[in-house]
Amino acid sequence: MTMGITSLISRLIILPAGLLAAGALVSGCSERQSSDQAGTSVTPEPPSSYHVSPGKPETQTTAHASFITQFKRSPTHSGPLDSLRLGIKDNIHVAGVPNTAGTPALDQFVPSADAAIIERLLAAGASIIGKNNLHELAYGITSANSAYGVVRNAVDPTLIAGGSSGGTAVAVALGEIDVGIGTDTGGSVRIPAALNGLVGFRPSTGRYPNSGMTLISTTRDTAGPITHDVATAALIDDILAGNPVSKLEPVTLAGLRIGVPRDYFYDQLSEHVATTTERVLDQLTKAGVVLVEADLPNIGALNNAVGFPVVLFETNKLLRDYVATHLPGVSIDAFVAQIASPDVKAVVSDALNGVIDQATYDAAVGEHRVALQAAYADYFAAQDVAAILFPTTPIEAQPITTSLETVQLNGAEVPTFPTYIRNTDPGSNAGIPGISIPVYDSNGALPVGIEIDGPVNSDRRLLAIAQAIETLISAKPTSE
Repeated sequence: MTMGITSLISRLIILPAGLLAAGALVSGCSERQSSDQAGTSVTPEPPSSYHVSPGKPETQTTAHASFITQFKRSPTHSGPLDSLRLGIKDNIHVAGVPNTAGTPALDQFVPSADAAIIERLLAAGASIIGKNNLHELAYGITSANSAYGVVRNAVDPTLIAGGSSGGTAVAVALGEIDVGIGTDTGGSVRIPAALNGLVGFRPSTGRYPNSGMTLISTTRDTAGPITHDVATAALIDDILAGNPVSKLEPVTLAGLRIGVPRDYFYDQLSEHVATTTERVLDQLTKAGVVLVEADLPNIGALNNAVGFPVVLFETNKLLRDYVATHLPGVSIDAFVAQIASPDVKAVVSDALNGVIDQATYDAAVGEHRVALQAAYADYFAAQDVAAILFPTTPIEAQPITTSLETVQLNGAEVPTFPTYIRNTDPGSNAGIPGISIPVYDSNGALPVGIEIDGPVNSDRRLLAIAQAIETLISAKPTSE
């Protein structure tokens, strides 16, 4: 390995540059370049679309810069998702519509086939009304995209939206769409959900098919829903997993055992996040939940040995293959040269230059990830807990103008990217399910996300527990 992990993390922070992107009204996107082998080839109705073109900031006119392309795609069948309007993160293929992945080189790429999960959503009755803005190539957590515009928080447009599925979350929170489908490598569904007051669900890795997506990691990437409530997330989960639609089994909170791993997950929280989290823990205790105060040994070191080595090594192969398949005639160097966001260009260049060697990758996947997965499995078994609970992010949304590189946390200036992904990343690397549940304050304070993670393949049980917690913490307090 030619660069230390600390140095790699330092490359994954946003550098201030021309941060607003551009737009142009286009019609008949099917006239654009089309090259795609994933999914089933279809001929959707030619959409009349508003498509944001990179380099023209005056025409990024979508709400809070939450969309790259707006159009209407009708469902293929009637079903349980009838009348739901969906927004799709713009790294998931929708036939006949540009799939930019938030980067200029892909602006003219129009897939001829839907991703497998898109086929399932349309067959279940959903409509699609747009492709959502994102952190360029899904490589960041602010969604400050230098090509297509800085996505702005739905609660306060001066604040970061979170990412990388920032546009998807913001569009849901603003009511532009009913449900969003994002992707999550290390927190990219859960982080923007938390910062915008929404539910964000990452399933067990492999639960949903990944075909027809602009992937940066085969080990870590998965799609995931962003919704207003857990019930809708559970409905979308059944559809994306290809399962018959079923109701969640009710969970009784009294006697339920939940782990509270304070070391690492509760370190260095903002005052607002810490106070909000403790209030939720108090509510759970009063409801009869047994909170098991026990730490996950060595979780930080185990996670660091997996995260960046895996994603950067896999990006090297995945992006090269994707460009060769979908942009014939465009060299990988030409592709990288067009990356607009300086932070993304730096880290993708590192990945493509082989910053992670084969031996480091093999150890990360075959040794350290196995140890990380064992640590979680041992914890759930030894502590006899159904889930662990922690704040989704250590800090609430911060101002765009001052927080793209660093944020102020308890009087210290800390790097933005590793701070926001700290709590969501370990479960991602272990491949276990996690869900962020919004917590609002009656005095109008910013939303905070509370996450619960469960054992691998406990997705429906975890969703049921989340629904019970959601009901508890959203109930209006009774006068004493």
